[in-house]
Amino acid sequence: MEIEGTYGILSMLPVVLALVLAFWTKDAVFSLIIGCLVGVLIAGFDPATGLKNLFLAALGNGDFIWVMMIEIAVGIMIAFYLRAGVISAFTDFASTKIRTRRMASGFGWLLGIFVFFSDYFSPLFSGPIARPMTDKYKVSREMLAYELDSGSAPVCTLIPLSGWAVYIAGLLVGYGPITGVDEGMSLFIKAIPFNFYGWFAVVLCGLIAFQVIPNFGPMRKAELRAKNEGKVLRDGATPLTGEEMDQIQPLKNKRTNLFVYLVVPVLIVVSIAVGTFLILHSTKILEAFFAAVIYQAVAMSFGKYFTSVKDGMDVAIKGIKAVLPAILILALAYCINTISKGLGAQQYIISVTETWMTSGMLPLITFVTGACISFFTGTSWGTYAIVTPFVMPIAFGLSGGVVNSLVLATVGAIVGGGLFGDHCSPVSDTTCLSSFGAASDHMDHVATQLPYAALSGVLAAALFIIIGVMGV
Repeated sequence: MEIEGTYGILSMLPVVLALVLAFWTKDAVFSLIIGCLVGVLIAGFDPATGLKNLFLAALGNGDFIWVMMIEIAVGIMIAFYLRAGVISAFTDFASTKIRTRRMASGFGWLLGIFVFFSDYFSPLFSGPIARPMTDKYKVSREMLAYELDSGSAPVCTLIPLSGWAVYIAGLLVGYGPITGVDEGMSLFIKAIPFNFYGWFAVVLCGLIAFQVIPNFGPMRKAELRAKNEGKVLRDGATPLTGEEMDQIQPLKNKRTNLFVYLVVPVLIVVSIAVGTFLILHSTKILEAFFAAVIYQAVAMSFGKYFTSVKDGMDVAIKGIKAVLPAILILALAYCINTISKGLGAQQYIISVTETWMTSGMLPLITFVTGACISFFTGTSWGTYAIVTPFVMPIAFGLSGGVVNSLVLATVGAIVGGGLFGDHCSPVSDTTCLSSFGAASDHMDHVATQLPYAALSGVLAAALFIIIGVMGV
């Protein structure tokens, strides 16, 4: 979608309007559509032509199709889990180990930490597995969604065995003494201690999940509702998953095998994802899901979990239909991100902050700039690609071309800032996926998570100020 020129502060209007409407109406789809419409009008297009071109530009590309196919594969995978009865069987097994509300709440966070290699797989896998247990002990869906969100992308930025590490390492090549991906990876690893937001987000979530730190803000209200009234969702909430999943029932008098039908598919996903990362330096997540779904289809056919070919296809199609609400919001998020970029929102944010850039303020301004761009565009990876070329030459120029604490803090600020904004944004893909994994109302998830993310962001910003002032 070709848009001529940049629009200054007007470039922020589509996303700001969408965010205001989303929090006011609690309807993410309506709000995103209005934001997209305002964006194409600002760009000078008539509504019909503008929206058509926007949808083609935002959705007719490999990135969106890749994410959409992951969601479809996960939908089928979960549907097969339900037909095989492994989720209910796992819940029965876990019930012998998890006997308190505190442990049930912390279980979702632990699952996210365990699935450390993919921010997409983590909430999509952990949510359906943990949800029966958290529902049983009346843990709110908002809490589960928060645990899934804070146990996915933040963890991926703290453990170098992920696609995040390879991507960021590649972006660092060419600055200062970094001449290759291996040196970029070394710099990324050294900067992990300076990714303050990532550390605060993960640790704070764990402490809250295990009820070491009491809930506050909207999450406290949600948890009290779930605990005292037994309502894991608020009245009038719209879970980001279709009702089709509730229609899938295990075959009567058919015992399941947790290893064959639950553990093996997970091992397939993990082994392919981690194996391709180690061997090819590229995490093949979609291929891993396809392989797991094919295995499930074959194993369940031989195990006679389908009464016919048509029955098996019906189960798979119900799984696909169930993920359509999440795909719709994700598609609209891609659209509003595309129109915001086209209008020049990212360049406007950078132009506003670059005049403040000094050596003492570099890590803080980098963090704040990255957070703003990521929040308004919903993409941390896109933010990294924009901010890195802008701040890394400044960091190495101030350091004399060597890797010192200022450079490491700047890298940590790039990673943490992009993560912070993405973590708070209603138009973020991982935020949508966490709402889907928890079967939570999307805007309820955003509203309840925001104070916790903001607290982690403020703490991280304080440390960047200290580093800048002290010149550590």
